[in-house]
Amino acid sequence: MGCFWGPELRYQRVPGVVTTETGYTNGGAESVTYEEVCSGRTGFAEVVQMRYDPSEVTFSDLLEVFWQGHDPTTLNQQGGDRGTQYRSGIFTHSDAQLEEAQLSMELKQLEFGGNITTEIAPVENYCPAESYHQQYLAK
Repeated sequence: MGCFWGPELRYQRVPGVVTTETGYTNGGAESVTYEEVCSGRTGFAEVVQMRYDPSEVTFSDLLEVFWQGHDPTTLNQQGGDRGTQYRSGIFTHSDAQLEEAQLSMELKQLEFGGNITTEIAPVENYCPAESYHQQYLAK
């Protein structure tokens, strides 16, 4: 979804989202810094991890926010943000989330003409972004 600041603010505004945290995931190390991620050599993606109240918002609702919030057909870029760290990705915490995300993408393929480049995978090697990145646009 590009730089994590915009998506984080978008999810903060969703009723039922309790907390958000920007971070990095699915790269080749156990921890990483922003500068290392920006080098394009770590494999990490900028992400927003969130906790939500399922009695107020469903995972399906959050997926819809994801699909509406960016162009999933552009590989490794959103607007002016370019690089593998800006790839479109849904990184899940359970098999159920993984299956729901994959089904959601299959349905969206029709809407986007079959050109979706979104990566869907379990979360691996997640680490929070530096404190100055947290709630950046809400400050």
